[in-house]
Amino acid sequence: MKDVFSSKLTFGIFDHLDEDGRDIVRQYADRLVLAEAYDRLGFFAYHVAEHHCTPHGRGPSPNLFLSSIAQRTRQLRIGPLVMQLNLYHPLRAFEEICMLDHLSGGRLEVGIGRGSLPLELGYYGISADAAPSRYKEASEILISAMKGGMLSYQGQHFELNSVPLTVNTYQRPRPPTWIATNRPESAAWAAANGANLACVGPSSAVRKVTDAFRAHREPNGEAHDQMPFLGLLRMVVIARSEIDAYSLAASAYAQWLESFKFLYELNAIPTPPHLPLTFDAAIESELCVVGTPYSVRQVLLNQLEEAGANYLLCQLAFGNLPLDASLCTATAIQSEIMAGLGRQ
Repeated sequence: MKDVFSSKLTFGIFDHLDEDGRDIVRQYADRLVLAEAYDRLGFFAYHVAEHHCTPHGRGPSPNLFLSSIAQRTRQLRIGPLVMQLNLYHPLRAFEEICMLDHLSGGRLEVGIGRGSLPLELGYYGISADAAPSRYKEASEILISAMKGGMLSYQGQHFELNSVPLTVNTYQRPRPPTWIATNRPESAAWAAANGANLACVGPSSAVRKVTDAFRAHREPNGEAHDQMPFLGLLRMVVIARSEIDAYSLAASAYAQWLESFKFLYELNAIPTPPHLPLTFDAAIESELCVVGTPYSVRQVLLNQLEEAGANYLLCQLAFGNLPLDASLCTATAIQSEIMAGLGRQ
């Protein structure tokens, strides 16, 4: 691992809040315990997905959940990844963003997107045909609102006439923006708009996205100009032995996969072609990385370098993983990887 690469690595947390097989009240409580640990261990941010009408997402209102996280942490940044803008009036989305940015003391990271599964939008009466243009308008309104003043917009889906914006964000000019994508063409938009990236997939495929981002990015020429985060998502389980890690992760992945497939099976539609349908396939495709602290460290650093990523999105709580197992993995990442790279 090259020192110049290692020195730029940052570590964050991603969470689907997928069903863990227990009461939802207990799951929320455990996630709050985990968030406090992430804060204490020095992780950069906690990113939460938004899903609806599926056990794959028990946090259908991520901003509501994150407002609770904000009160239990001090340094950990927080944000939806992504906020499904098609399910919000953009003015309401803007107001929620402002509130959460202030409640967290300026620790908000805003992920936006149109949603990965049309079925979820359909339950809210939004057709797959309307989703792209509706999202485009909503994102334009949101970005315009961040500038403050009176807000006006005329579009196919939204019409705003001299709306007074009486709240603003804590961070100026606005909180950092994120998109989740596996497409090089989306990376070009992110580069042009100063957004951060979150990617999932084999390192070689993600490299095409990060290369596209770098090719389209124009540094501002200032000495403090920094490369935005180029994130690589991995489900990680670390234990004392390879056998223990494999056993824990295999059971957890099976339950995570069951919740992921829920809406697909309910509506008799095929699952995404690149979804690993077995735990071994998840390891082979690089979605899951499991093992001892030493072995996981080597694999993750190699994958990050191959992907051209500078931000590791660690999914440490998924399926039926016990709280202690997630805490063990988080602690091992801090002590064996982050500390070794000067992160603590």
